[in-house]
Amino acid sequence: MDQYAVVGNPIAHSKSPSIHTHFATLTNQELVYSTLLGDEVEFENQVREFFEKDGKGLNITVPFKERAYAMCDILSQRAKQAGAVNTLLMGKNGDLFGDNTDGIGMVRDIVNNHGQDLTDKRILILGAGGAVRGVLEPVLAENPESVTIANRTLEKAQALADQFDCLASSFEALEGPFDIIINGTSASLSGSLPPLKDELVNGQTWCYDMMYGKERTVFLQWAYERGAEGADGLGMLVGQAAEAFYLWRQVRPETASLVETMREQM
Repeated sequence: MDQYAVVGNPIAHSKSPSIHTHFATLTNQELVYSTLLGDEVEFENQVREFFEKDGKGLNITVPFKERAYAMCDILSQRAKQAGAVNTLLMGKNGDLFGDNTDGIGMVRDIVNNHGQDLTDKRILILGAGGAVRGVLEPVLAENPESVTIANRTLEKAQALADQFDCLASSFEALEGPFDIIINGTSASLSGSLPPLKDELVNGQTWCYDMMYGKERTVFLQWAYERGAEGADGLGMLVGQAAEAFYLWRQVRPETASLVETMREQM
């Protein structure tokens, strides 16, 4: 059967094998999806060996997304904008193609699974790291009224804003409320929160945290306590996998039911 895998370090915790196995069952595709522990020195050789052995596609996760990007012969526009890839496939002519499905996975989760329209909305994105860079192009493709990037280090936010033709701000200078707030910082992993003003949200604000967990993230808790609604990034995880699955198999699986099942199992 066709072989697929996810490469990262660490990798044992990855939910990708169960997600893609579910997609395969759902769409009647015959494939095997496994994990591959990436080696800090041998990563590029591991990728080449996988495809030389007739592997069909790879997902790439931390810390190898930028190194995978550098290996590609052909890059999608969204991968070029992100400066990193999370999905690889080998073309029939032997060219390695790289894509970044994180942003479109998040946008599809927000729009399709949560019914939020990004068009003509004032959007605030927290953070200016790789996670935010990876989602900006798909967010801007939804034609929002404005996108503001806020970061503790204003220079990083400004550099990203200049590249993507959007706005930049320090946390202190932000003026709300916003229609949509997306947390792309890793603050939720440490249980901390950027210095956010209460005025950034009201009862009409909808918030999204790229992180997810069994309990509500500290960012979403902050939003709920101020009357806003929102969702975490579990659907983004499933959504980016669904887009990768589509690139490989030309079949786009339904995601909402799997997100619900995974939520129940957490």
